[in-house]
Amino acid sequence: MTFKREAKNNADLTPQRKSSQKRRILGIDPGLASTGWGVIDEVGSRIVHIAHGVIETTNQVEHQVRLLEIYNHILNILREYKPDEASMEALYFAKNVTSGLAVAESRGVITLCLAQNAVPLSEYSPLSIKQCVVGSARAEKKHVQQYVKILLGLTQIPNPNHAADALAVAITHTMNASTVLEFCR
Repeated sequence: MTFKREAKNNADLTPQRKSSQKRRILGIDPGLASTGWGVIDEVGSRIVHIAHGVIETTNQVEHQVRLLEIYNHILNILREYKPDEASMEALYFAKNVTSGLAVAESRGVITLCLAQNAVPLSEYSPLSIKQCVVGSARAEKKHVQQYVKILLGLTQIPNPNHAADALAVAITHTMNASTVLEFCR
């Protein structure tokens, strides 16, 4: 198991904030083999990249050990970066139900960790993430990643792609909290 990263409890699950206050958001792209994460700050109308990375697990260890590793790494991210809110890509079943079930289990341990640490969670469909970040629900993955780079003022597209996807989820969450609530849902 490797934990790669770049770049760092509230009791009320319905946070109240003023528009001028800083809000730290953790974005998550869940998966069993690879869970992407990204942390951004929203200050007024600005979004600032803080950190991103990926939690990788190997199928060389027992399934429940992999889930525990994801839980423990999410817990460490919560402790280090202290997000006010979290956002996660909603579960989407394409063709492979087996991998969808593994993602669902990963989402379960992540959701549990967030709840135990009183971090509110919002979920967004892949289509709404594309719509919010790129402006088109039909956007290709490479376009979403390019827009993440541009919106966060990064010199290159965040790597690996699961980290870029997690940052896109976090960006979507900032847009959801502003005047484009209905546009992004």
